[in-house]
Parts: sequence; C-alpha cells; structure tokens
Amino acid sequence: MTRVYLDHNATTPLRPEARDAMIAAMDVCGNPSSVHAEGRAAKALVERARAQVANAFGADGADIVFTSGSTEGAALTMADRDLHGAAIEHDAVRAWSIEDIQVQRSGLVVVDDPTKATVQMANSETGIVQSLPSGLALTDATQAFGKLPIAFNWLNAQMALISAHKLGGPKGVGAVVMKRGTDLMAQIKGGGQEMGRRSGTENVIGIVGFGAAAEAAMRDLASGVWEQVEEFRNILENAIEAGNKSPIFVGKGQKRLPNTLCFASPGWKGETQVMQMDLSGFAVSAGSACSSGKVRASAVLTAMGYDEVTAASAIRVSLDPRTTEEEVLRFAETWLEKEKKHRARAA
Repeated sequence: MTRVYLDHNATTPLRPEARDAMIAAMDVCGNPSSVHAEGRAAKALVERARAQVANAFGADGADIVFTSGSTEGAALTMADRDLHGAAIEHDAVRAWSIEDIQVQRSGLVVVDDPTKATVQMANSETGIVQSLPSGLALTDATQAFGKLPIAFNWLNAQMALISAHKLGGPKGVGAVVMKRGTDLMAQIKGGGQEMGRRSGTENVIGIVGFGAAAEAAMRDLASGVWEQVEEFRNILENAIEAGNKSPIFVGKGQKRLPNTLCFASPGWKGETQVMQMDLSGFAVSAGSACSSGKVRASAVLTAMGYDEVTAASAIRVSLDPRTTEEEVLRFAETWLEKEKKHRARAA
C-alpha cells in the first residue's frame, strides 16, 4: 500500500533545502553567545536565518525572536497582556486570551478593539482566512505563513506568531515577529539571549533549518504552485460533492487556505473516519493536531454555530505542492465507499 499524506496543516515534510542547511550547521560547534571565532560563526548562522525569516515574512526592520514554536510564542506575547480572542483560535492562544470575541457562522470574527485583541490569519481546521483589522495587537500567522502572500510591515499588527514545521522546516522552532520597540516580558529568564526576550542557548541547527525553509517557501509562493494546490483542493471537494450530497463543506464560499478542505458527514464521527482512512492508506485529521486524540466536538465548528453532532463528524484534509490529482481523486473514491458502508450499517 502506497500511503498518501494529506495532513500538511498538522506538519509538513522537511524541505531538502532545510535538511541540507541543518546538516551543514551541525559542523559548526560554537555557542552563539561566545565571542571567539567558533562562537561568531554560530552567531552568523543564527543572524542569517533571522534575516531569511524576516525577508520571507515581509518583516524587514521588525524584531524576530526565535522560540520553540508558536505555543511558546503565544505564552511569550500574551502572558503579561489581557488580550481578547475567539473560540476559533488555536488552543495555545485560547489558553491565554479572554474569550469573548464573537464568531459569525461564516467563521469570521467581529473585533471591537483591535489594540486589545488577537486574531488568527487563517484557521488550521477550516482554512478560513480572516480579514485582519488595523492596529491588531497579535495575529497567529502559523498556518498562513508560506501558503499566502504576507507582508508583516503592511499588516499594521503589533506582533505575529510563526512556526517552522508548517512550511517545511524542522519541528521545535518558531518565532515571534514584532514591531521594533514593542515591549515583551521574558518568560524564560537566564542568559538574556534573543535580545533579552528569550533566554537559553539558541537552537542553531533548527533556526538554520527555519531560515532555509522560509526562503524556499517564498520561492514556491512566487512561482504560483499554491494555485495548483487550490485547484486540486477544489477537484477533491467537487468529487466528494458529486458522489454524495450529505457532506457539509465548512467555509465553502469563504476565502480559505488553498490547501485546506474541512467537511462533515453528520453522524459519522470524525475520529472513526480518520481511523478508517488511515487503514486505507490516507493520513488526514479530525481537527487540530494539538487536540487530536481528544474525543470531543470541534470547538471551532461549535463556535461557528454548528450543532454538536455535525461538529463531531468533521475531518480536515490538507494538501501541499507535492500532492497529485490522482491522490486526491483516490481519496475521494475511498472516502465515498467508506461513507456508503457506514450509512448501510447505520440503517
């Protein structure tokens, strides 16, 4: 059985460019905080990656603070702020926010005071892309970075969260992007690395991989490969809809990430669908990877107004530029067969 990986919003395969850069960085033994030649060599790698990430995110002139990922980034940016958020945010953001921002049925949010709010750029489960209000305190750009054209300097947001492994970089490294001069209270204290905002010896190898992946992701974006991904996503959506009229396609008609399809088959639990498709050779998910294994209705879909049965019956399929048309059509055919059998058993 040739497996098909369709869970790229959970994590992406490591890009060859990132792998090559990381292997080369393994031969640099210095600590970036050391002043001798070896330390300076390691520091140069970190600063080169910082420039690569800044350039890819359209954040020239902004501060880039490397972290272990967006979860740590959320804690770093939100622990000393009372930011308002919505129930559709990632759990890492929800853990720190005052959850009172209204979510419309469309999946879009209504923000009263952007300067005291956090709003995600794109939802990891539904793919729905938000229209960010001007003056926003924080945006979680984890899913959007690498898939959508972004220029942080034009967003008029104070801070943003990004993560390497969502765009072909290694797991365990991310960054907070912030307007220069923004106050940030360190949560990890010690040696004062990362401009005093995040202590601890830098993960040089991971940071180098992040920089290389970000640079490669921007080349992909400029080449138009995500337009092909969106076409295949639409082919998948149309194939399922043509074969069965019962699925509910979340976010259809809204601006979505080009690779993301979220749909529900009410009464057929999402976890069951994931397991059955896994046994058939397809990797998909029921909601965010960080909340997988928790048998519950999707908080995102319930916040959007879907009933508990529907919210518990949704799966997410997420593609990348290596996904082929044959793979998405084979997925659709297999899913439709499984759904038909499920309905027959339930009758």
